Amino acid sequence: MEMMKFNDVFKDKTVLITGHTGFKGSWLSIWLRELGANVVGFALEPYTMKDNFVLCGLKDKLTHIIGDVRDYEKLKKVFDKYQPEFVFHLAAQPIVRESYLNPKETYDINVGGTVNVFECCRLTESVKVIINVTSDKCYENKEWIWGYRENDPMGGHDPYSASKGCSELITAAYRNSFFDPQKFNEHGKSISSVRAGNVVGGGDWQKDRLIPDCIRALESNKPIEIRNPAASRPWQHVLEPLSGYLLLAAKMYSEPVKFSGAWNFGPNYGSVISVGEVVGKIVENWGQGEWIDTSDKSAPHEAKLLSLDISKAMNLLNWRPRLNTNKCITETIEWYKKYSFENVYKICSQQINEFIKQ
Repeated sequence: MEMMKFNDVFKDKTVLITGHTGFKGSWLSIWLRELGANVVGFALEPYTMKDNFVLCGLKDKLTHIIGDVRDYEKLKKVFDKYQPEFVFHLAAQPIVRESYLNPKETYDINVGGTVNVFECCRLTESVKVIINVTSDKCYENKEWIWGYRENDPMGGHDPYSASKGCSELITAAYRNSFFDPQKFNEHGKSISSVRAGNVVGGGDWQKDRLIPDCIRALESNKPIEIRNPAASRPWQHVLEPLSGYLLLAAKMYSEPVKFSGAWNFGPNYGSVISVGEVVGKIVENWGQGEWIDTSDKSAPHEAKLLSLDISKAMNLLNWRPRLNTNKCITETIEWYKKYSFENVYKICSQQINEFIKQ
């Protein structure tokens, strides 16, 4: 895998990350910082004081700007001031169940916020590469057993999934209308969307996510309550999709016409296992604990089966998943067992370095 070639591409480049205070955004910020990039972050305040962003001290290690992607004027000023060459758009309302409670806010952030970011990119000459991070839930989910391919229809049963489908359509519209690969010499920009599965790793404390829910219960010596133990998901460590995003961005920078498009970054098929199996591995790695089934048939709809076909990334980018499910869970729980007494930035950088060597 062409991991180490990142250095030449990102070193001394200005990279703007929306949502840098979030779980995936914080890990991406660390990795880019280790690669020598000048990272500029634009996001809301961290969700908790135990978030990876906070414990790593990232506020003092990059250009940290608190802002909302719904605020176009403030966002545009950031683009004007820092003139980024790479833009990774991760800012989002990321929770399915939250989207049922606040559908308008979900659409305003995930749809309107995406438009704002793309408009800033369109009007900022320095921008060369744009990566829009959406979700595997952007697809019209038919609950079939094979993985979704990049050219399958967009959809979304719940407001969150639909908002991510919309974000994909917006990406395609901007590519067709303003960033046409065949007219690259006129606009000088390459845009792609990336879709990942259920991403886990250290430093995530969001509500209604499996790992944080498990850790909160384990730290409190309470049983883990699981609402969909039979649901199957494509589990992957956070460094897996991030390695794909970075590799894709590097390729887009050097060959912008060839690599503009939609890309799946999921795990191997063997990593699509049930929630109950994952919780069992979490308890095993933690060393104690138990879980109980709290299924509620009247609860809002959530997909039971969803996986991605990653043939395109494997064949055209030479990207591949590196960690099996056991290693994925082991690395994740290691962070949560160490965060309260070790240097968290060092934990993350070590996990990145170990991942590169896999």
